[in-house]
Amino acid sequence: MVNSKTPMKKFLFFLFFSFLVISGNTTAQLANKNMYLLSNQNTHLTPYSAVWGYTAPDGREYAILGCFDGTSFVDITDADNIHQVGFVLSTSPGNGNNLWREMKTYSHYAYIVSEVANSGIQIVDLQYLPDSVHYVKKFLPAGYSSTHSISQSGPYLYVNGASIGQGVTVYDLTADPETPVKRGAYNNDYIHDCRIVNDTIYSANVYIGKVSIINAVNKNSLNLVTSFTNLPGAGPHNTALTSDRKYLLVTDEIGTAPYRLKIWNIEDLGNITFVSAWQPTGITTSIVHNVETYGNYALVAHYSSGIRLVDISNPAAPNEVAWYDTYPSDNNQSYEGCWGVYMFPSGKIAASDRSTGLYVVKTYFNINAAMEGFYNAGSNSMIMRDTVRAYLRESIAPYAVVDSSKSVIDSVSFGGSFKFNRAVSGTYYIVLKHRNCIETWSKASGFSYDPMKMMSYDFTVSDLQAYGNNMLLVDNSPVKYAMYSGDVNKDGSIELDDIIAIYTSAYNFTSGYAVCDLNGDNIVNLSDNLIAYNNSSSFVSSVTP
Repeated sequence: MVNSKTPMKKFLFFLFFSFLVISGNTTAQLANKNMYLLSNQNTHLTPYSAVWGYTAPDGREYAILGCFDGTSFVDITDADNIHQVGFVLSTSPGNGNNLWREMKTYSHYAYIVSEVANSGIQIVDLQYLPDSVHYVKKFLPAGYSSTHSISQSGPYLYVNGASIGQGVTVYDLTADPETPVKRGAYNNDYIHDCRIVNDTIYSANVYIGKVSIINAVNKNSLNLVTSFTNLPGAGPHNTALTSDRKYLLVTDEIGTAPYRLKIWNIEDLGNITFVSAWQPTGITTSIVHNVETYGNYALVAHYSSGIRLVDISNPAAPNEVAWYDTYPSDNNQSYEGCWGVYMFPSGKIAASDRSTGLYVVKTYFNINAAMEGFYNAGSNSMIMRDTVRAYLRESIAPYAVVDSSKSVIDSVSFGGSFKFNRAVSGTYYIVLKHRNCIETWSKASGFSYDPMKMMSYDFTVSDLQAYGNNMLLVDNSPVKYAMYSGDVNKDGSIELDDIIAIYTSAYNFTSGYAVCDLNGDNIVNLSDNLIAYNNSSSFVSSVTP
């Protein structure tokens, strides 16, 4: 968030943005897309501020949440048991409360800053988690009082907009992470936030509308490389780089609307060029705040528009692929809503909302599948939507199940959204089970799963998508493959026992949602028996590794 350096400025900002909230266009809300909620933790004083993450050596994951009266540490490892494991009060309870609080981690330490006078840097030892956090001390050297934001790269902290210097000041943690040592600084302009990659600082000069690129190879002597204007009327808030370091992403927080995420080509620092700008799908009014990059994705905290995930594999055409609105009441031009975002190796996303605290969300795994008996070639759809359970199994014997999820496969799109909360990165088989279809495994080479990416798998496009090519071509135009129908007793093959069961159900005039209803017309009759008989004659059975 922007820091107003005087009470009068704070008051003017309040009036200005109150006017924007009242007069701004409240865009109609779109439903959340490709993201689902695991937990919302809202147990502390508001407003909340920044969020960051810590992954312990044992792989457990912890969200760190800035609160009005301190900092909350939340164990998010188990999606079914997300809970606070520690809380560190402000340095001066009562008068140490603050509208914003930021933090970063190094080794097993968290470093927390705020703009409360004499707050310094709070140092917290995380090595005793999951049992507790240990408050080490408040680091407050001579001349240091408060800080707007904090960045980290390797064993160095970079404090921005601090009382010790309006720009960026470097603190060295090499000798003792509990006693930082001041190194160099760059104070030519106020720096609101910065990103450090390969000893280069990409800083946001929010009040003058510029981005400054600073050489920090020598930590004792920081030097300006170049700066550029983030287009007219833009107040850059923070920055992030693409993984190839060819493009810089910059967020606008103040200036002239629209407040956009901008992408710049920085391959030639002598000729930095504007590439593209992005705003949330269907929304032009909300303000962008923080951006983080993970591979080909930009994860964006977009205030009243919530959490946004953008595919930036083509920087010239950013493509929003998922979102979760933490502030569904409106999309106004205000400082309400999502402040910060952080993605963990498990794919869990931690986000902070100013009013309602910590959100832990995840993206769906989208799987397309069709059932032979349900498919109608005339309409290129299924007669009904139905439930399928999907399993992720290890790719080597004994092919243990590592995760599973149940979803409804849509009759028109053939898609289902599955929640895999436990699986880590790896190569797996995807196994589908339906109430009356043959169990179907994904292709022999397995599927490379990365929970930090948007994952999808389509069984319908080719029989090569199934292990042993074990699917039936049910349509030539458009090409559509489906799981074989008829295994009603779930023994892995379609044979006489299944035919007898279907015949018996037909004889008893069974209707409704029945396992023997292979074509989904809610009646068990001869047509269902014919499907099973044909597959039995072809000796259809499950094909597994």
